[in-house]
Amino acid sequence: MAGINNQHRWKGRIVTNPEILSGKPIVAGTRISVELILDHLAANWSMTEIIENYPSITPEDILAALAFYCRCYSNKIVYHG
Repeated sequence: MAGINNQHRWKGRIVTNPEILSGKPIVAGTRISVELILDHLAANWSMTEIIENYPSITPEDILAALAFYCRCYSNKIVYHG
């Protein structure tokens, strides 16, 4: 749905730090990148599988990673059919 503000979902959960993973966006308090979470989701991992393999994150962190990605990149990609 266009116009939904999901910033509240990721604000404070997704952070950057130039000292960690060269400044890639990560889940706060971890070294788990948004990119890693999205790669696992794209590879058909369930949220449960991600959490089992990375127990320091929560379902809310995974949703925050998705919301962050949508906020940052949704208007930058143009698809041509």
